[in-house]
Amino acid sequence: MIIIPETSPPFFKEKQMSPESLYESLLSYCRENASPELVKKYSRYFKEGVYDAWGLSQALMDAKKMELKNSGQITVDLVFETAPLLFKSGKYEETSFALIMLSMVSDQLKRSDFARLSLWFDSGINNWAHADHLGMFLLPELMKLGVADREDFRNWVTSAHKFQRRCVPVTFIKLLKSENSFAGLFSFTEPLMKDADREVHQGMGWFLREAWKIRPEETEDFLLQWRDTAPRLIFQYACEKMDKEQKLKFRKNK
Repeated sequence: MIIIPETSPPFFKEKQMSPESLYESLLSYCRENASPELVKKYSRYFKEGVYDAWGLSQALMDAKKMELKNSGQITVDLVFETAPLLFKSGKYEETSFALIMLSMVSDQLKRSDFARLSLWFDSGINNWAHADHLGMFLLPELMKLGVADREDFRNWVTSAHKFQRRCVPVTFIKLLKSENSFAGLFSFTEPLMKDADREVHQGMGWFLREAWKIRPEETEDFLLQWRDTAPRLIFQYACEKMDKEQKLKFRKNK
């Protein structure tokens, strides 16, 4: 049984929550519930670098999420003003709270807020888990709400930040089922077929694997164009659901 401490500063007693008080409350919560054992357990999933975390369980994260939601004080501006404070330590859960709060106010975001979100890659989004949370959940929702459209991701394809580039194909997975042809999506993401970073290769391979499930012939035609030049990890992911005979078509010519 998980006992959730009640020692962090309560939200409900504040008339107006400030970025500083919100940050201090979240920081206190993280400190009170830190678990080195969980940090060690989850660090194996972050091979690209050190997993710098407090070690909060999912139950504790969910409890704080509910408290934040019930406070009724989380606003768009408060999220964007608190985010830099949460990012400065580099701790995994602190960045997670920024994403959680942004999801709470996603229906209140405006198109101008997409540019503010893009800046989070400068200091906050620096691992695959946070990037994929954005790509799988928040960014498709923003596109559905009209906060962003496909062209808004054009600069992300050439971003200096590898996890921002990874977000593009991961986000576009949600677009696959609504497209009559994948030509536009393939053309848009094509520069990433020659990307230098492993994490981007994984994102592209994942996107192409999902595309193949829906329109195999069109996806295979695209893959064949890159068979001898694109990183092999993309093909490893893209061909994962193919049978052995199908995979043979995408072996690199020597």
